[in-house]
Amino acid sequence: MTDSRPWRGVLVATALPLNDDLSVDYGAYAEHCAWLVANGCDGVVPNGSLGEYQVLTPEERTRVVETAVAAIGGGRVMPGVAAYGSAEARRWTEQAGEAGCGAVMLLPPNAYRADERSVLAHYAEVARAGLPVVAYNNPIDTKVDLVPELLAQLHGEGHIQGVKEFSGDVRRAYRIAELAPELDLLIGADDVALELALAGAKGWVAGYPNALPAACVELYRAAVAGDLATAEPLYRQLHPLLRWDSKVEFVQAIKFSMDLAGRHGGACRPPRVSLLPAQEAAVRAATEKALAAGLA
Repeated sequence: MTDSRPWRGVLVATALPLNDDLSVDYGAYAEHCAWLVANGCDGVVPNGSLGEYQVLTPEERTRVVETAVAAIGGGRVMPGVAAYGSAEARRWTEQAGEAGCGAVMLLPPNAYRADERSVLAHYAEVARAGLPVVAYNNPIDTKVDLVPELLAQLHGEGHIQGVKEFSGDVRRAYRIAELAPELDLLIGADDVALELALAGAKGWVAGYPNALPAACVELYRAAVAGDLATAEPLYRQLHPLLRWDSKVEFVQAIKFSMDLAGRHGGACRPPRVSLLPAQEAAVRAATEKALAAGLA
C-alpha cells in the first residue's frame, strides 16, 4: 500500500486463531492475514477486541503484530494499542513503530470513566511516539464517549488522524465532517457500514471480512462509490451477520462463521464462553444462507 494514510479502505479487525490448548497459532494467523489481502482487503488491525488482546501476554501481543507485518508488510498493519495507562499505550505504539507499522488504533483510557482532560492527555502522550493515531470511539464498552466536539479538539491539536466510530449513531458522521473536515471517519460497526459509507467514511475497520472478505469488500467499494444498486441488496443479504459485530458475543459469532466458511475460527480464551445453542443456530443459519448465495 502506497497511501500515506494506511487506515483508509477495508481494514480487518483480525480474529486470532488458537491451538487446541488455546495457545496462539501464529502460522494460521500469518496465513489468515495474507488470505484477507488476497481477497481484496486493504490491511489488518491486530490486537483489537476481536483479536482478544485483553487476554494475551505482552510477548504474545508483540508477536501477533510482528507476524502480521511479516505476512503482509507494515504499511497494511494498524495494531490496536489500547492499555490501562498512557505510558503502556505509548510503549505499544513504539513497538508497532519498531515492527514497521504505519499507524495505530487507540481507545480512550479504559480503566475508569475518564474525563475530557484525561482523554486529551492520553492521546497527547501516545501521539508523542510519532506514529499516526486513529482514535477508537466505543462508548458502549469503555464508558468514555469521544463526541464530535472532543474528536475535533483531538484532531485540531494533532493527536489523531482518524476515528473508528462505533457509537452506532450515524448522525455523528455529519457533525464530525463539519467540525473536523480533515479527520478521516472510519466505519466502526459492521451493521452501519452502508450508512456511514454514504456519509463519507474513508475506511472500514471491519469484523465480518474474517469470514466473508470478498463480499464485504464489494459492499464497501460499491457503497463509497455511491453504487446503491450493488450495495443495498448486498447489505441486506449480509446484515443478519453484520449485526453480530455489535453484540456482546461478536468474537464467538465471527469465529463460528469463519469455521462454517472453511476458515480457522475456533475457540476463544476465557472468560469468553461458547455461544448458547439458540445463538449458534442463528449464526449458522445466517452464515449458511450467505454461503449458499455465493457470498464466500
